[in-house]
Amino acid sequence: MATTAGTAQRTEAKAYPMLCYRDPAAAIDWLVRAFGAEEHMRVTGEDGRIVHAELRIGSGVVMLGSFGDDRLRVQPPRELSGLTGGVYIGTDGVDALHDRAKAAGAEIVIPLHDTHYGSRDFGVLDPEGQLWCFGTYRPEIGG
Repeated sequence: MATTAGTAQRTEAKAYPMLCYRDPAAAIDWLVRAFGAEEHMRVTGEDGRIVHAELRIGSGVVMLGSFGDDRLRVQPPRELSGLTGGVYIGTDGVDALHDRAKAAGAEIVIPLHDTHYGSRDFGVLDPEGQLWCFGTYRPEIGG
């Protein structure tokens, strides 16, 4: 929120996670199978490589593409031997989604559990090491 002379002004903005993959086509297939994502858009470059894709998960959108812009020096988490972030998705039906992800071969890194703040959560790594967390908690920003 930006403020001017003590008056709060809101700017409409939405956050869309953006992830890069070595093999975005395989990632899309896996995300559809594991999480029920729906492919909304796929843009390929002249070489046939996916440069941009959009997936719907519930009412949210996740963008993904290939590693291709050397200026960004982006690397897959598995090549970094660690994570710098992840995607959290608030949803109902967490137990069924956990079972679906597990059946698709997801590496469960945060077991299905109830939190002290009332959420039911779990977390997985996808085949390229991106962290995906799911839970019943949904942040609400008042004001």
